[in-house]
Amino acid sequence: MPQPNDLSRSLVALDQNSTIIAVIEMSQSSWLVAGMLPGIERQPRKKLEPSPERLVAVLHAWRDEAVRAGRTITRIALAFEAGRDGFWLARWLEARGVEAHVIHASSLAVSREHRRAKTDRLDTELLKRGFLGWLRGERGHCTMARVPTIAEEDAKRPNRERECLVGERTRIVNRIKSTLARLGIRNFKPTLRKASERLATVHTPEGMPLPPNTLAELQRDMARLGFVMSQIREIEVARQKRLEQQPETGPHAMVRLLARIVGVGVETADMLVHEVLSRPMRDRRAVARYAGLTGSPDESGAQRREQGLARAGNARVRRGMIQLAWRFLRFQKESALARWYQARTADSRIGTRKTMIVALARKLVIALWRFVTAGETLEGVILRPAG
Repeated sequence: MPQPNDLSRSLVALDQNSTIIAVIEMSQSSWLVAGMLPGIERQPRKKLEPSPERLVAVLHAWRDEAVRAGRTITRIALAFEAGRDGFWLARWLEARGVEAHVIHASSLAVSREHRRAKTDRLDTELLKRGFLGWLRGERGHCTMARVPTIAEEDAKRPNRERECLVGERTRIVNRIKSTLARLGIRNFKPTLRKASERLATVHTPEGMPLPPNTLAELQRDMARLGFVMSQIREIEVARQKRLEQQPETGPHAMVRLLARIVGVGVETADMLVHEVLSRPMRDRRAVARYAGLTGSPDESGAQRREQGLARAGNARVRRGMIQLAWRFLRFQKESALARWYQARTADSRIGTRKTMIVALARKLVIALWRFVTAGETLEGVILRPAG
């Protein structure tokens, strides 16, 4: 698959006399396919149900039409925006000889008018202009997302599922505590091992047992909480088994290496490896940009101000890295990065510390990327013994 923003490697010289160019505007109920055919003046559009077989049939029909017009078709290039459908269609088309690309939706320039017409037809025209410029090698039209393999996508699922389950556990615990707080009970801990058994013995400050409907609701919440916690443990145990069974396999070796850093747990290491560190990145700027830790300056003439994080990267990586940066200061106080942060926050202002923690997170993710990919040492960082 072509790498994003690497025109020298990803593009073949565009010959519009032998190339069919197509784009898809995708929705839940239908796909609108628009094309540019060599030798055909009209630019056809076809609306069809979300079916890859129908899509290929349309592309082949357009190819036959161009052949009848006297053109020799050697290439079919198709693009669509990244969205809820993911990358499966790109992989499916590539396996059938269609060159498929996935466009970063935020990379397409749109009109900044307050009110503008927006239809599927206009969207396909916008996609065609951007895709055609990209195929010609002209910078700035759009950027392409890297299409991951199905194994790479599947490797992210345990960590993401666990994140959702942890959020669900927090919601259930908060709901239980809120229900008990309305009755004046504040010393009950739902996450304890025997919490569900202790629920029947809980009394209100007036000495009364829990009302029957409230008790039944809390018992159902406790059962739901126990089920969620068991699923979290199941994911963690399965991940540990995978790391032990294949300790030297690509991403697993990276996870074990990161987990040796004091202050970095297996959960954080697993998230960072599968979300960012195992991806083929061009340079350190690409790593910081994908992690969502780059700024968004607003500069016009002599005026310049920083608007904060661009938030255009991976939100999971951004949250995880900022949390890890605070933890890094606690467990790696003598490291070069921690001393760098301490020197720049010597004024002890809260605003300075919050701003510089983002800079530390950016430096840290780049250092970790170099550590697991190129073997560069982390100056002053304490490592656990290998094992």
